[in-house]
Amino acid sequence: MIAIGSDHGGFLLKQEVIKYLEDNNIQYKDYGCYNTDSCDYPDFAKKVCNSIVEKECEKGILICGTGIGISIAANKVKGIRAALCHDCFSAAATREHNNANVLALGGRIIGVELALKIVDIFLNTEFSNEERHINRINKIEM
Repeated sequence: MIAIGSDHGGFLLKQEVIKYLEDNNIQYKDYGCYNTDSCDYPDFAKKVCNSIVEKECEKGILICGTGIGISIAANKVKGIRAALCHDCFSAAATREHNNANVLALGGRIIGVELALKIVDIFLNTEFSNEERHINRINKIEM
């Protein structure tokens, strides 16, 4: 299951990502927000990330206006490796090399078509499981 959340700046793109998930029969849980009223991105980052740490969900997608604030908040949660991606190469590399478990996007930065390609790549790219990458991840989690 995929956890998804946004603040008001990412709400519209989140709705497009939810449609993509539904169209592709991917189970998800929406942790908010639920409209474009001003709200605080750390609240939704924590909800999504806690669902991953507690193993309710496998991966997460977080969206705010730029993706920056929500990714910073996500990376404060122990066990989370959130990556802000605005291109396809980064989405693949962060899964293959970093085993990122949260994708952050900027709703005011990229268009829907590119965002959905990034989501698809992130969700369908496996971790390489190479020893050098495992060692690096272990150093991050110390």
